Amino acid sequence: MFDASQGVQAIRAQIDALECQLHDLKQQLAIAEKNVDVSHNPSPTAQSKNTEDTPALHTVRDWRWPLEGEEYNRYGRQMIMPEIGLHGQLNLKHARVLVIGLGGLGCPAAVYLAGAGVGTIGLVDGDIVELSNLHRQILHSTGKVGQLKVESALDQLRQLNPKVNYVAHPENLISTTALDIFQSYDLILDCTDHPTSRYLISDAAVLSRKPLVSASALRTEGQLMVLNNPPNCSRNGRSGPCYRCIFPKPPPAESVTGCGEGGILGPVVGVMGVLMALEAIKVITCKTAASDKETNGVTEQSTDEPATMLLFSAYSNPPFRNIRLRGKRPRCMSCSAKPAITEEFLRLGTLDYTIFCGTTSPVCILGEDERISAKDLGKIWREGATKPLILDVRDKVQYDICHLEGSINIPYPWVESSRPHEAGQIAQDLAMSSILSDHPSTNAIYVLCRFGNDSQLAVRQLKELGIDEGGKRWVGDVRGGLRAWRQDVDPQWPEY
Repeated sequence: MFDASQGVQAIRAQIDALECQLHDLKQQLAIAEKNVDVSHNPSPTAQSKNTEDTPALHTVRDWRWPLEGEEYNRYGRQMIMPEIGLHGQLNLKHARVLVIGLGGLGCPAAVYLAGAGVGTIGLVDGDIVELSNLHRQILHSTGKVGQLKVESALDQLRQLNPKVNYVAHPENLISTTALDIFQSYDLILDCTDHPTSRYLISDAAVLSRKPLVSASALRTEGQLMVLNNPPNCSRNGRSGPCYRCIFPKPPPAESVTGCGEGGILGPVVGVMGVLMALEAIKVITCKTAASDKETNGVTEQSTDEPATMLLFSAYSNPPFRNIRLRGKRPRCMSCSAKPAITEEFLRLGTLDYTIFCGTTSPVCILGEDERISAKDLGKIWREGATKPLILDVRDKVQYDICHLEGSINIPYPWVESSRPHEAGQIAQDLAMSSILSDHPSTNAIYVLCRFGNDSQLAVRQLKELGIDEGGKRWVGDVRGGLRAWRQDVDPQWPEY
């Protein structure tokens, strides 16, 4: 037996199908009426071609299906599945989905949404294609480096499926315009990579009453959630949690690591992007499940089911696991009965999401007398009688990619975890180095990292451990790290 809500959904699905048929019939009627006018006043050319044209016109007038013939062929392999069916495909055709971010997540998500036949796909991104993007952002190619990501993605998506209506938003999402963009769509995909954008997108989705598919990926791991589903406008009074319900407070700014610093394996972020498209298709087509339930046994997605987070770890066995999430927070700033974040609040830009999430500035904890420029170190490197003593505090993986000849590798996390009583061990490790044996105990130690941040922290830690021998040995860092070395000393130094 269907309950009242299932019956309403079934009727709505039938209305959608009938409206589509009515639209096609009106088009056929217009063609037929035009054809009748031509037949009453035929031109000599038209009379000579009347026999040839009649079969084609007859075919157009008699088309009575809700999808075009090409669409049946294009989407047939998914339409024959009970989870999709004709009504599901019609829902996809009428759906409007916004993809925010055209990086490692957004590229595969957009590809599979376009392939599935989503009627309208909006694309939001203000960045340009860079060479370092290409190992994971599959919509872009070498020839598109320097081009806007939105333009690059549009070129590829139109080749994949020209039946889809694509809407370009070549800009980064900001709070003052987010609601205006969201109102034109039914479902939002957050494919961004920073807490500031995730909180903004979630708040805008709640205020716009749109379901949100959110995912992230770093190194070899990823996570995925479907939030605000159903949204606050749900007829049964229930709604899913928002991003703030799950993460009321942002992580410390210094703990946020991006792909540029932490790394990312292409297939990992690709898996998460594909799963985002899958969840979006499930959200779009689940409203047809009530009409299919009696005959096909498809279970409608229950709003009573708790929200879950899917976790993926490429090197774990098994690689996937689900964890149950807390429900809506009664005092959530965004989606509670009395939210602090309102539409006016968002449009006026009252909340600065960057300040809310915190920012990280370049580390600056050493005095000028404790630092040296890459150019000056390069001069010492070239002109000194012996090679300077350089301590590279990058992790071993990065050190193996490229390093200065003769430098010593002691990764900074290992140095940081040391205690004062371990100072002797670190000093012993340094003393055992063949380089150190060639230098007097008062020779300077130049600490080097990738960008010049970790090296400052390492210098401070090394001094606390007594490696500077009470000030007798100069221990300092190279300002700007290996990035400055490439800019000022060695242009051929690998940039990764």
